[in-house]
Amino acid sequence: MSESAIDRLARVTPPGVSRRVRGMSDRAIAWIFVTPTIILLLAVNIFPLIWTVRLSFTNFRVNRPNEAPQFVGLKNYERILTDGDIWQTMQATAHFLFWTIALQVLIGFSLAYLINKKFRGNDLWTTIIVLPMMLSPAVVGNFWTFLYQPQIGLFNYVVGFFTGLDPSSFTMIGDVSLAPWSIVIVDTWMWTPFVMLICLAGLRSIPDSIYEAAECDRASKWRQFWTITIPLVLPFLMLAILFRGIENFKMFDLVVQLTGGGPGSITELTSINLKREAFEKWRTGYASAYAVILFVTVFGLASIYVKALNKVKER
Repeated sequence: MSESAIDRLARVTPPGVSRRVRGMSDRAIAWIFVTPTIILLLAVNIFPLIWTVRLSFTNFRVNRPNEAPQFVGLKNYERILTDGDIWQTMQATAHFLFWTIALQVLIGFSLAYLINKKFRGNDLWTTIIVLPMMLSPAVVGNFWTFLYQPQIGLFNYVVGFFTGLDPSSFTMIGDVSLAPWSIVIVDTWMWTPFVMLICLAGLRSIPDSIYEAAECDRASKWRQFWTITIPLVLPFLMLAILFRGIENFKMFDLVVQLTGGGPGSITELTSINLKREAFEKWRTGYASAYAVILFVTVFGLASIYVKALNKVKER
């Protein structure tokens, strides 16, 4: 019988090394396998973060590599926190976050509640509903840009059919008052299925015995909904809000494809504004401070939210 590769490796291993390997604990062997991954994570995640923090205290410009960066202290942070344009982008981001999350949770939970009721064609409708979230944001952006066209877009004709308005009398992505809602509608259409799936998992994790006991106590369907369904699904709802909140805070590609931050800067979210500061104005140090502020904001809010989520799960 031919000798295997492992047998050959064991045969050529020096006796001292083999004795040390045989004497290693399971914990030491586990660290041998985990260490390369930890080093990779440090190189990919931690080092860029430290480097960004360092650059945030300088006036470094990446398009001027021959100029030595000067230490400016907290001036970048001070300029950002007192810049009215940045607070306007924060306001646009807050508007986008609030309405997308509110609509996605409301519609997603409603769809999950309906699909949880077994009916004919249940699986087919579930598959059709989750199709939007399988598409690329760039594809979705181009697709909806075509739908929003006032002359040939289907969206205006549907609105005109139900409201009686002339389809060519308004443009969703070109009007200052309608453009913010245009990106809210598209993001809600695309990511409501994600919230629905999380809520559906929560609904199906509730044991039937709890509802049977409630029926024995003659609790109405409305009473069961508010005292059983909502409390037990609430951790899943909060988890969906956490995921969508973090993702929408850094939303970039979908908005760029739809409006590019316009008209004017009415839909310019913080991610788009950060990209312009870093790669159009080449203010690298300033943009690094901007990124650090956004990171601290998201990390701080998420940490507080996770603590609240853990308290809800412990109840």
